[in-house]
Amino acid sequence: MFDFVRKHTRIMQFLLFLLIFPSFVLFGLEGYNSFREGGATVAVVAGQDITQGEWDAAHRSQVERMQSSMPNVDVKLFDTPEAKYSTLERLVRDRLLQVAATQLRLGASDARLAAELQQNPTIAALRRPDGTLDMERYRQLLGTQGMSPESFEAQVRSDLASRQVMSGIGVTSFSSAALADVTLNAFYEQRQVQVARFTPADFVAQINPTDADIEAYYKANPDKFQSAERADIEYVVLNLAAVQKDIVVPEAELKTYFEQNSARLAGLEERRASHILINADKGAPAAERDAARAKAQALLAEVQKSPNQFADLARKSSQDTGSAAKGGDLDFFGRGAMVKPFEDAAFALKKGETSGVVETDFGFHIIRVTDIKQPEQKSFESQRAKLELEVRAQLAQRKFAEAAEQFTNIVYEQSDTLKPAAERLKLDVQTASNLGREPVAGNTAANNPKLLAAVFSQDSIEKKRNTEAVELAPNVLAAARITSYSPARTLPLEEVKARVREQVVAQQAGERARSEGAAKLAEWKASPDAAKLPAAIVVSREAKQAQPSALVEAALRASTRTLPAWVGVDLGASGYAVVKVEKVLPRDAANATGLARERDQYAQWWASAEGLAYYKLLKEKFKAEIKIARL
Repeated sequence: MFDFVRKHTRIMQFLLFLLIFPSFVLFGLEGYNSFREGGATVAVVAGQDITQGEWDAAHRSQVERMQSSMPNVDVKLFDTPEAKYSTLERLVRDRLLQVAATQLRLGASDARLAAELQQNPTIAALRRPDGTLDMERYRQLLGTQGMSPESFEAQVRSDLASRQVMSGIGVTSFSSAALADVTLNAFYEQRQVQVARFTPADFVAQINPTDADIEAYYKANPDKFQSAERADIEYVVLNLAAVQKDIVVPEAELKTYFEQNSARLAGLEERRASHILINADKGAPAAERDAARAKAQALLAEVQKSPNQFADLARKSSQDTGSAAKGGDLDFFGRGAMVKPFEDAAFALKKGETSGVVETDFGFHIIRVTDIKQPEQKSFESQRAKLELEVRAQLAQRKFAEAAEQFTNIVYEQSDTLKPAAERLKLDVQTASNLGREPVAGNTAANNPKLLAAVFSQDSIEKKRNTEAVELAPNVLAAARITSYSPARTLPLEEVKARVREQVVAQQAGERARSEGAAKLAEWKASPDAAKLPAAIVVSREAKQAQPSALVEAALRASTRTLPAWVGVDLGASGYAVVKVEKVLPRDAANATGLARERDQYAQWWASAEGLAYYKLLKEKFKAEIKIARL
């Protein structure tokens, strides 16, 4: 089917025109929009359907917001079933809260709306110096998001109303200190225990599985003995280096470029200056700055009377501790090294000249230029190699866009081979063997996750067609095709028999450990004095003493009406444990600061639990239901 489409593009275009044009005539654009925006119902809230189209649009909007806030993030992170389902849950929640706000007659006043907009940093950036809002820029900003000021403000007002539905629960939630202490003390309670561990390793020597055991385990667990799918590929890479290698720059163009950039190539002029500074911070009171200015004016008058005494005056009067001892000398500096008023004054002077009083954020300066270092003019021949590299890089950047379009089209249109693209653009066809879906060590294009994802796509595997042109990095495109493919398969028993035996031994040793542990538990319960257990330890949720979490939880949940209490704990692959609970100990006393923090944390947990319970009640009341299973 797809081969026919590729070979008869013109015919298919004509047929599609014949099919689509009458449909537009009969139903109109509105009908197509409603079809596109509809789709299956994925959720219902208060009798109102949420369609697949709405879900898709909400997810696109969510991804665009994430891209806007994190430009470098890989969009594929959000293109997962889990991320999409999360968007649907958020969509249902928003719709449910809107319905609840309407039913409860909650709203937001104009004053509350204004306050919310006032706090919006994006809108704040649109305010003029006098505090008024630049409405033209405001409309343009919203227009890029497909909204008008009216629709945006209506949305904000609706969001404010929705927030009130749940905020009332948080505000009114209350947890007394006594209740918090009782709960926290119980949660952090300590218990003195003795623990006997029965680990599979203790029983491995006793296990000798038969061939029948090994074969039965192998047949029951084929997924554990799979060889991963592998592929051999050939691929081509288009990058700036590939485009640049055949570019020849005419001599005349090089000379023109040299003339246009001679100032940059020569470097920047530098100045050596000395200064006298009278400190006056820009935030200082006006009277303080006026006094500093007057002092600087007086020093300027002294400099003008006796210019050769500048260095002596700087040592005596300058308040720049870094340069005063050197007679105010600042050594050589270029443009951009000093604050702008200082720089402008210094670069306006000739060698030996002194400025007037120059005001900066640091105070008031008197500047004297003591030397000027002119940039050295370099010859064309000395710069030729550097110039050629620069011009070739610029030409390659422009040529890459054209080459990228050709590359993309050729690998798609001639999808059974990469040779035409390689020959047209003078690229090398490279190969890679024994690749899997996950990248391995190496810095080649074949190890790029984006290219591997394309290689292991269904169309690439089944048809062995070229992948699409994949952007691996800025100015780097690649395409590949599978030359040999081995699907995932269950390995023969003969190849994996040693591994199967290992797993059978581990399984049977674990069963023996659990059986032995359960038997000892029954025996020690009946005859506690016969139990030989390690020394007692004190465990709690805060201090587990290197014990497994399941063991600690079992010890803390054990009934202590009668002590000692005995508990058996299945630790899965780690075996079995018998726990003897000897004593119940109160938690370590918390200091006042820690106690207050714990009570606050408990209050937050309590408020969160009440909020979840209330949300569940709203879902039941307004019959909110997601129609599809969690992906």
